[in-house]
Amino acid sequence: MERRTFLRGAVIGGTAMAFGGTLMRGAAQAAPAQPGVGPYGPLGAADSNGIRLPEGFTSRLLASTGQVVPGTSYTWHRAPDGGACFADGEGWIYVSNCEINPGGGAGALRFAPDGTVTDAYPVLTDTRQNCAGGATPWQTWLSCEEVDRGFVYETDPRGEREAVRRDAMGRFKHEAAAADPQREVVYLTEDEGDGCFYRFVPDSWGDLSAGTLQVLTAGPGTSGTFDWADVPRPDAPVVRTRHQVGDAKHFDGGEGCHYANDTVWFTTKGDNRVWRLNTAESTFELTYDADLVEEGDAPLTGVDNITGSSSGDLFVAEDGGNMEICLLTPDDVVAPFLRIEGQSGSEICGPAFSPDGTRLYLSSQRGTSGSSSGGLTYEITGPFRG
Repeated sequence: MERRTFLRGAVIGGTAMAFGGTLMRGAAQAAPAQPGVGPYGPLGAADSNGIRLPEGFTSRLLASTGQVVPGTSYTWHRAPDGGACFADGEGWIYVSNCEINPGGGAGALRFAPDGTVTDAYPVLTDTRQNCAGGATPWQTWLSCEEVDRGFVYETDPRGEREAVRRDAMGRFKHEAAAADPQREVVYLTEDEGDGCFYRFVPDSWGDLSAGTLQVLTAGPGTSGTFDWADVPRPDAPVVRTRHQVGDAKHFDGGEGCHYANDTVWFTTKGDNRVWRLNTAESTFELTYDADLVEEGDAPLTGVDNITGSSSGDLFVAEDGGNMEICLLTPDDVVAPFLRIEGQSGSEICGPAFSPDGTRLYLSSQRGTSGSSSGGLTYEITGPFRG
């Protein structure tokens, strides 16, 4: 019988998280609580959008690929993926990537204070397979190209300034980005089977035009201490960035990334894991591993985009799995928050909360059609934990 770490402690969103549960392979579950029952209760029947939600929550379809967003003149893009929300006066903006190649980019929805969509527009065009990304403290959106030797583009969520390619952030198969204002760095994941975890240290915080790209170095195993090493050639003219530093630690398909209070959480889809970095103590550990759950019982598989709420809950979207967003809560619960029915050929992308934390945005990248022309973008409202 093998005893392995399942959930471990962390701090996120200003709330102390005491993840201390374990699972034993082939044994009864010690923690977390039984799959399928979370802090919001069980999922109800599918609504008119095919979304199963806990009691008190409702969904709204905001935009459909190939159709003009109601009340605007913008045709919503194909294959919506990573996203983030930004304050906009008394309203807010939701930015969504377009994961096609060629012809990628990103679009945005602008909301009035009452949640009405007042505008939609492009913020980035003619790039390649823009998958995930991340918001910066200075209110820009980093849109990442998930292609070999891809770039990071810094965009204006308001669509008023032209997007800028940030070459200094390296050329690799970029996935997600998460800014750390305490250490004044941006963390980056890499979607390769032997990908690495990076951080970009700008010469001047708030300006990503110049700086140093570093890769995480550590020994084997799923926990320990880590360090950082400079990547000699971030432009990777011959040797790929992930192969330039001998001590670099490799991860199986880096995906979502989220930072809060000295903690970085990131997911690796190749092995269905969620990792945690304690940036204050320079330690890392495996937080969630679907393979350690008895076969068929894993509440979270196909781990992908990740975000956090002010309550300390992590919301992890599934690429595949059974089309759920699952919660990892401070009290050791791993359970579905929502499930989309009838869209098994799709994936859930871009979970992001409105600035006041009362609305959750997400997309089904391929919708019911299973193709990039079938993307659907939703809003979830309800009694989110504050």
